[in-house]
Amino acid sequence: MSSAVQDAVGQQNTEGQQDTVGQQDIAAAVASLREEAVAMLADLVRHPSLLGDEKSAQDYMRGVFEDLGLTVDEFAIDEAKLKTHPGYSPSIISYEGRHNIVGIHEPRHGARGRSLIFNGHIDVVPVGAEKLWTHPPFEPVIKDGRLYGRGAGDMKAGIVAYTMAFKALQKLGFEPAARVMLQSVVEEECTGNGALACLLQGYTADAAIITEPTPGIMLAQMGVMWLTLEVSGKPVHASVAHTGAGATDFAMYMFGELKKLEHRWNAPEGRHEQYRHHEHPVNFNLGKIQGGEWASSVPTECRADIRIGFYPGISPAQVRETVEKLLAEAYRAHPQNNSLDYRIVYEGFQAEGFVLDMNEPVLAALADCHRAVLGSDAQFTAFTGTTDARFFNLYGNTPATCYGPQAGNYHGIDEWVSLDSMMDVTIVLALFMARWCGLNRLA
Repeated sequence: MSSAVQDAVGQQNTEGQQDTVGQQDIAAAVASLREEAVAMLADLVRHPSLLGDEKSAQDYMRGVFEDLGLTVDEFAIDEAKLKTHPGYSPSIISYEGRHNIVGIHEPRHGARGRSLIFNGHIDVVPVGAEKLWTHPPFEPVIKDGRLYGRGAGDMKAGIVAYTMAFKALQKLGFEPAARVMLQSVVEEECTGNGALACLLQGYTADAAIITEPTPGIMLAQMGVMWLTLEVSGKPVHASVAHTGAGATDFAMYMFGELKKLEHRWNAPEGRHEQYRHHEHPVNFNLGKIQGGEWASSVPTECRADIRIGFYPGISPAQVRETVEKLLAEAYRAHPQNNSLDYRIVYEGFQAEGFVLDMNEPVLAALADCHRAVLGSDAQFTAFTGTTDARFFNLYGNTPATCYGPQAGNYHGIDEWVSLDSMMDVTIVLALFMARWCGLNRLA
């Protein structure tokens, strides 16, 4: 253990007579849990916790938290309550039977440290064309130090990491000397309303770490908006298609006009400072398109689901205003607008971006732990997507960042996570918890 780590942990021992544990001891305790950690990750991947089907995985997490001796708060999401909050995003499906699970640790031997939230989402994105996967997406496979499966990296390995970090301290005979909350939430991948519901349930802390597979320590993230274009056209027989107005063609035209806005926002003069050197920070994505009725008929209707990224400091209301004006102008300029119609529907993300103050103590403390464990400086990154960290930072008075295992192909084919990285992150999180919260001896 480096002298810097010894000094930092030793200093805690003089404040409120807190107990201490060495980094090497933490690393050894985590190493002893590796087989259990890998088994837990494989179990979680076997639960196909797609949107609306999170219950079995959440039941599993309830059992995990109960086995840790945590007080478990399982609660339904009150959408009526969420709708009044500025962080709410319009939901896509019902919340019936879809619960959040929070494991709560209250120190038994005196609360002296700083409180902490570990947050992770249990939901996963669709697998896409399953025939493209090397192995079935919900049957975990370990190869060359990686575990493959949908949700392995995004972000069930992160949930395993914070769970095993807590368990490692217990194994050493310690408890955090502050309140610690382990959150397993639903619906991060399309609204974030699960994490927002935790906030409205009263869960705040002195810091929060979301164990997403972002490289390094996240300092900033983009805003993200989902919108749907519902288009109707003028159907005619395909033999005289030139006399009709196809809804699908028009939807593609409108998306093409939106891509011009993406290009402007990516231009050097239009960039946010945090994204000045990023390859391509703003991305508009036509994620899903449905339309038409018959190969020999010009399409009557088309639905296009679109994702829009935008910089921190811009509100969703401003983005909606800009997008609606652009699409209205594109519609007026179209030569067949008298035969076409469209409307915009907002469902899913209406998520604002943020930049975390570099002076927040959680960033320096986490970076110190990363350096102590891995022997290198952590990279501070600006993420071009959104995470649940926004709720803590923007609305919860809880400085929050993302820090998690190395993973790849998430939202793609053959998603994987590095098992060594998962265990390294577990050591970092356990060390961070020991420093941030302080420790009490259990015996």
